[in-house]
Amino acid sequence: MSPTVVVIGGGYGGSAAAKALDDVADVVLVEPKDAFFHAVGALRAVVDPEFLPRVFFPYDKLLTNGRVVRDRAVRVEPGRVTLASGEEIAADYIVLATGSGYPFPAKSDVDDTAAAQLKYRQAHAALRAADRVLLLGAGPVGLEFAGEIKDAWPRKKVVIVDPAADILGGYEPGLREEIRRQLTALDVRLVLGTALKENPPTAPGEHGTFHVTTVSDVDITADIWFRCFGVVPSTAYLAGALTDARLASGEVAVTDTLQVKGQDTVFALGDITDIPEAKRGGSAARHAAVVADNIKALMAGSGELVTYQPGPAAILLPLGPSGGAAQLPGQGVLGPEAAAQYKGADLLTGRFGKLFGTHTD
Repeated sequence: MSPTVVVIGGGYGGSAAAKALDDVADVVLVEPKDAFFHAVGALRAVVDPEFLPRVFFPYDKLLTNGRVVRDRAVRVEPGRVTLASGEEIAADYIVLATGSGYPFPAKSDVDDTAAAQLKYRQAHAALRAADRVLLLGAGPVGLEFAGEIKDAWPRKKVVIVDPAADILGGYEPGLREEIRRQLTALDVRLVLGTALKENPPTAPGEHGTFHVTTVSDVDITADIWFRCFGVVPSTAYLAGALTDARLASGEVAVTDTLQVKGQDTVFALGDITDIPEAKRGGSAARHAAVVADNIKALMAGSGELVTYQPGPAAILLPLGPSGGAAQLPGQGVLGPEAAAQYKGADLLTGRFGKLFGTHTD
């Protein structure tokens, strides 16, 4: 009998870890969604409904030997996982990969693919009808969303509000300058260093004209708004000895081998970890490789565990299919050509098609 590895969460890191262990362990992937949601393409899917089907990848071809259980983990402790259905799964190893919540539309908050796609189409219709758009948050999501909106509808007025004094803090000045230059060319208005006195009266993504004022007395009129900030780690299910590793932020404390602190057979990866780095799908995939190697080493009973070290700050920020900029290790700041080359028109959908067995192009 092969050891049982239960992976909680089928996002970027969880799916990669499950796939990497499928040949050597009895893998059980627990995931409430019926398909992987490729969040990198989410904002493109809002402005272009034809792109929408390309960001959903069914799990049925991910694993050859293991199984995917469509359910939600409600209690996880060393050696045992309890699901919302009441089923309990005994586990030799557990991988915590539940990621984080984030406001729609940057992430889907619906488990059923058909219902999720309907929600994105409704958001598209509301956004299409709006002449003026307000985005709250000038981080990567707000900036990328502005670029997508302006590429699809160049005449729409887009305003971004953020309390931060500048965009993309922590990155090189040249990157900020390049992104600001492109935003100016797109006629995207940045209102920085201030916040709204109160949120708009309409719900996020709801069409309806409103007027708001910032703390610095900037008046803004818009027809729709979206919240583009607010990462919340999804770790409320931790129980027993694992609660000791859950921090006040909701993140999980891990060692440099990505084992949950105080645990030998429980690992964590991706957005829920307390690793000091940007929460990105690429980071989660790198975590997954370390976790898979370490579980294999523990199963074999030989060799030291490998460690994970965060790399330097890096980002690929598209502003529509042909705009954007990047800051990459060893390459410095790169312009729109590089952003288009690395993410481009398909936003990495081809790569995930291969992972999930939906196509091999």
